[in-house]
Amino acid sequence: MRRKASLILLALAVFFAALSPLLRYYAFPRLAKIPANQYQDMVLEAKNATLLDYGTMKARTVPEVTIVQTLKGNVEASEKIEKTAGRDVVVWDGLSYVQGPDGKMVSKIPERYIFDAHSQEPVHATGEMVDGDPVKRQGIEFKWPFLTEKRDYEYFDAQARITAPIHYKGTQDFRGVEVYYFEQTIPWTKVPFPNTMPVKGITPESVAKTGTTRWYTTVRKFWVEPLTGAPVYGEEIHKEELRGGTLLGGREKVTAFAGHVKMREDYIEHTVDLVKSNRTLVLLMTSYLPWGFLILGGLLLSLSLYLEARSRRPDGPAPTKVGEPEPVTA
Repeated sequence: MRRKASLILLALAVFFAALSPLLRYYAFPRLAKIPANQYQDMVLEAKNATLLDYGTMKARTVPEVTIVQTLKGNVEASEKIEKTAGRDVVVWDGLSYVQGPDGKMVSKIPERYIFDAHSQEPVHATGEMVDGDPVKRQGIEFKWPFLTEKRDYEYFDAQARITAPIHYKGTQDFRGVEVYYFEQTIPWTKVPFPNTMPVKGITPESVAKTGTTRWYTTVRKFWVEPLTGAPVYGEEIHKEELRGGTLLGGREKVTAFAGHVKMREDYIEHTVDLVKSNRTLVLLMTSYLPWGFLILGGLLLSLSLYLEARSRRPDGPAPTKVGEPEPVTA
């Protein structure tokens, strides 16, 4: 009976020991993915920013500029792309809407970002664009991969339509969450005017005829929770200039926007709480369950060997029968 029990325990030990790496290295990469229907929004603010008054074409200091960013999962588009891509795909229709202190629109730039639901690598398909311009992204945007590493990544800049390194700068604690800090600098780069201009009747084509060009630079900062790959906080030191042409009345350049853009406090709190919750789910599949199954397998193996040893151990010496001595004959 003991031997039968030890064989059952041995089989269970092998099962749980094999399940541990399978869960971590096979199941997790296939189960962890971004849902196709995810919707998220974020509000950022730049206090005491510099903003161009298009009526006078002069820069002025304003108390606040607000940037509203939305990302909406397009399930219908993702399912269509999946048929030819042969993998799980997420399509995010994004919008970056900038408004001044008076609530009027400064700019709005739509995007369509198509990427692999598991690895967050870009997937190139019809419809991938920034502000109506077709693009072919390289590198990540908005979200880092699950299990983010302590290294530099390639990050796509939607304003300049280019990919540049975003550098790992160290590990920090952000409101009780261990995060990796990344930083990217985009040097002064000539960029297109938004298709939707803040002044009615002015178009990118009409501005181009004046010879005036738009330039942009930024220092982009992200604090990323490494297990989920989700940024818990972000900032940008953002500057835009108009240069040359007759639109500036002979001036060499004028500041169109300059400000230190930061996430609004209520969105920071919401994001941190959400990331903490998702972090627990990732830990369950990458650490808690794999290590738990491995330890359980070791305990079952030890118990199996113990029962096997008990089954082989003799119960005790056999009793000897004491009787009368046999007679000895010559």
